[in-house]
Order: sequence, then structure tokens, then C-alpha cells
Amino acid sequence: MAPVTATRSRIFDDEYLAKLATLSEGSVRVRFDPFLSIDWDAPEFAIDPDDPRWVLDPRIDPLGATAWYRALPLQRRIDIGRWRQANAIKVGLAFESVLIRGMMQYLVKMPNGAPEFRYCLHEMTEECNHIQMFQQLVNRLGDDVPGMRKWFRRLSPYIGVLGGYAPAGLFIGILAGEEPIDHYQKALLRSDIDVPPAVERVMAIHVAEEARHISFAGEFLHAHLTRMGAFQRTVAAIVFPLAMRWLAGEIMTPPRSMMAEFDIPRAVYRQAFWRSPQSRRILAGYFGDMRRLADDLGLRKRWVRPLWKALHIDGTPSRHRGEPERAVIPMSREAVSHSVIRDAGPEVVATVPEMMTSASPDSASRLAAG
Repeated sequence: MAPVTATRSRIFDDEYLAKLATLSEGSVRVRFDPFLSIDWDAPEFAIDPDDPRWVLDPRIDPLGATAWYRALPLQRRIDIGRWRQANAIKVGLAFESVLIRGMMQYLVKMPNGAPEFRYCLHEMTEECNHIQMFQQLVNRLGDDVPGMRKWFRRLSPYIGVLGGYAPAGLFIGILAGEEPIDHYQKALLRSDIDVPPAVERVMAIHVAEEARHISFAGEFLHAHLTRMGAFQRTVAAIVFPLAMRWLAGEIMTPPRSMMAEFDIPRAVYRQAFWRSPQSRRILAGYFGDMRRLADDLGLRKRWVRPLWKALHIDGTPSRHRGEPERAVIPMSREAVSHSVIRDAGPEVVATVPEMMTSASPDSASRLAAG
């Protein structure tokens, strides 16, 4: 008996269907487990709360770039940096849960044989593993961080479900939430910035798998937006930058409870998130790939560019996906193996093991060691 093929699969071209198959096979061949891929009890992954590597680097962290933070005693900078890292990880796992809710709501409406069904389930499985991995790291860091800001935390169950009824909006939101985290983590992995080994290991795994997720979201929008009418595409052109700025703020801005926890002056907090020139440069830097994608989708026409500028997320599009900000953070030779995972298309993303064999031994082992 022939397998069921959904009618909707016939509206997509063979290239899109082939990419879905490639991404699905990549999820089968290259996968990580939060408890098998990381030896949490290994001495090198022990958490030292007083490790000076928790200090925030001013090149990639807007709070770390403030004169107030840089003038603090070393121990205070360590404590703030460790708390901020823990909270950012907690925020990441909360966003993953919103993504899963939205994707599941979208999936349950698919007919038998729908071409996107399999990959979406692969992605949700990986996101569940990320939640486990992130929470394990938060627990080991020892800081009782809240994660998302209060109002977003309360609304998140509904945001995810509503997204399932507007698939294009859902995947724009997925990109808006994943891209700032992915950009920040890649910047750390590519640079000469030293981070605690447990954090580096978690980030390396996350970046490797997020490459597929971000690739799929972009391909999904290409396949679906081209079949929308002019009005729907106009709405998408407006929603795209609004979603990017909104979710970047929710995900990369710590809750106000951090001000009370560490006596951060209100003026410093405001300048760091996102009013100073340095913080706005960091904010705009999150979205080089998204400017490129919006251009490719025809969503960054001249009439909507003022909105990007008003939101402080405009700038030069990436020349290729995953292009690093070399002028800001020089790449170390060892970090090339990390960046190649994200710079390539789904065909390369699906062949991470082969890529690892040509990477430097140390960086390859950090990604491949189980």
C-alpha cells in the first residue's frame, strides 16, 4: 500500500520537500542528549561560583559595557555576571517551552502525510532536550533566578497557543526569539572570550542544533509567504521587525528584580537596555541574518525601513547566513569549527559529524564528545 501524501504537500516545490527531508535526517544522525552528551559530574565541568570568567565582556554584553559595572570590585562583577548568565539560560528554556506550545498547536491541525510534520516533531524533541540541559545548568549554578520578566511569564502559555493559529507569525516569532540567543552564544564561542567549560559545552550543543531550527524557520517562511496575498505580506512586513524587537527585549533584558538584587541604579539599567550607543549596536547586531532573510523574503521594502530604524534594529544585512561581526569581535582560529555549523545551509548542517573531522581536535571534541 502506498504511503499517504497530504494534498497540501503538492503545493510545495521539490526543493522545499528535499530540505525538509535533509533536516529530518540530520536530526536522526546528529543528536545530543542532556545527560549522555555532558558528563555533569566530570571535574572540568565543576561550577566555581567565584570563577573570574563569569565577568561580563563589554563587547557583547550591554550591562558589561557600562562604566558603572566596570568600576565595581571584581567579586561583585563575578556575582552579577554569574547571575546574568544563569538568568539568560533560564529565559532560554522558557522561550523553548513557548516554541513547543506553538509548534504543537500547529502540528495537531496537519493532515496525514503533511511534509512538515516529521521535522517539526524532531525539532520539538530537541527543544525538550534543551530545556532539560538548560535547567540542569541553572540548578548547578546555584542562583535562584526568575528567568522571563513577570508579565511575559504569565502570558507565555497563551502566546504559544495563539501562535499555532498563525503559522507565519509563529515562525517569525520563533526566529525573533532564537536569533538573539544564537547570536550571543556564537559570539562567545567564536571569540577569545573565556567562559566556564560547562557553559561552553551547553552553548556548543545548543548552537549546533539551533542551526537546523533556524534554517527550517527561514525555509518555512520562504515556502509559505510566497503563497500569501499582498495584504498578508504587508502585514508580515510590519510584524517582522516588531516581533524581532519585542522578543529581543524580552529575552535579552533581565528582569527588574536584578536591579534590587545588585543595587543597579535605574539610570544604568536604562542605558544598558537599550538606550546607550553601545547597547543599541549590540541590539542591532543580533539581526544581521534576519535583515538578510527579510530582504530575501521581500519584507524589508523601502516603505518599512523607517520602522526598522525606529526600533534600532536596522543595519547592514549579513552577506551570508551566520556571518560574524569580525570588526567587533575577532574570531580565534579554534572557533572556526563552531561558526561553520551555523554559516552553512541545511545540507551542511545535516552533516555535522563529517565537518567535525576537519575541525581542530579540541573544538571538535567539545561538540562531539558524549
